[in-house]
Amino acid sequence: MTSPVRRGAAFALVGTLALVVPLAETRDPAVTTLVAAGPFLAVAVFALLASPGKLLFELFARPADRRDGRLYGLTAFALSTAGLAVLVVGFGLPEHVFVATVWLLAAGNLTGQVVRWLTDSPFVAIAGFVGGGLLAAGVAQGITVRATEAEVSWQVLVFLGASGALAAALVRETLFRRDDALVVALVALLLWMLAALTGDISTRRIAVAFAVTVVLGYTAFALGTASIPGMLTGVLLVLLTVVLGGYGWFAMLAAFFAIGGLSTKVGYDRKAARGVEQENAGVRDTGNVLANSLVALVAVLAVPIGSELGVREAVFFYAFAGAVAAALADTLSSEIGAMYDNPRLITTLEPVEAGTDGAVTWQGTVAGVVGAAIVAGVGLAAGAGVSGIVVVVFAGTVGMTVDSLLGVVLEGAVLGNQGVNFFATFAAGLVGATVTAAVGVPM
Repeated sequence: MTSPVRRGAAFALVGTLALVVPLAETRDPAVTTLVAAGPFLAVAVFALLASPGKLLFELFARPADRRDGRLYGLTAFALSTAGLAVLVVGFGLPEHVFVATVWLLAAGNLTGQVVRWLTDSPFVAIAGFVGGGLLAAGVAQGITVRATEAEVSWQVLVFLGASGALAAALVRETLFRRDDALVVALVALLLWMLAALTGDISTRRIAVAFAVTVVLGYTAFALGTASIPGMLTGVLLVLLTVVLGGYGWFAMLAAFFAIGGLSTKVGYDRKAARGVEQENAGVRDTGNVLANSLVALVAVLAVPIGSELGVREAVFFYAFAGAVAAALADTLSSEIGAMYDNPRLITTLEPVEAGTDGAVTWQGTVAGVVGAAIVAGVGLAAGAGVSGIVVVVFAGTVGMTVDSLLGVVLEGAVLGNQGVNFFATFAAGLVGATVTAAVGVPM
């Protein structure tokens, strides 16, 4: 085995200590905390005291550890895991969430390293990390739920495992390639939130969610419409939308990803010759995906919270639909409009050069409205009535217009393109939610 594979196996072995936590309950909270966190604190002490050149040091050492002469990677992993154990004992972090976090990171890293040893494909390596992490999280949660007699369905456990594995892969690809404290904390907090928000999940729903995420993830990467981090972001958003929102919500999001992604490829050479092509050859990264989808994701996550507060689901549905409609409208107006001459500044209608922030063409504007109408049409299939279609088209058009106005006023000086995209979708989501709440638009 290569050194990374051996190191991955060693970290995975340390991760198995997480199963001590579900069995650590005693009458004395201080003793319980010590029993739960103690094994990981001991690993951290060992990591700080281990001598370079020794067998165990070399087993756990990353290249940076060898340069520093200390096992800082193992120390960070052990201390962050000990911190999570304290959250379990003292603050109510679900035990199955704790073991899922630790096992999916440790086992996912091992399987990812094995796959990297066998193939040069980055997509396959990420798939190995996610698949291994999901399997390990499922097994660990199953053991924990059985040991603690917690009432959690296997569908929820699988959903949490998949969400955590995708989130971990995304954070590692975007920020860190190590299982350090930030990765552990972010994944644990995400799963804690999802565990609190998620109700019953049908077997059909979880099966459909898995099928569409795999297909869309591979398609986005194969067609070159998204980078690996962008693909992971999109896949995670789709998974959360299918499970927490529903098939109709997912269909609208899928329409944006599919049509928006392909629109960047239409006439790409012509747009490149004019200097107005999408950066990175049209490949969308995490920032781009989140800028266009974050408002929609928040709307999905807010549904169970809103139900507890007596807010109709329709309010969040039209906030979601409006934000997605704005994202597609803006994408189409930019990509289609960039192929035509005589753009004009939206604020003064004076002719400007192609690619100028805030410049619009009538062809691009029409394409944008059509994009909003496409999302509205998908919403009709999801249960929206005629009045709902009007709301979605109106919200999407408002968002597209806000994007152009912000392009003139703030882009470059205050906001980047992704910031402008976010505020445009925010404006559209706010319009959709406000109109729905004010006039009682049915869903």
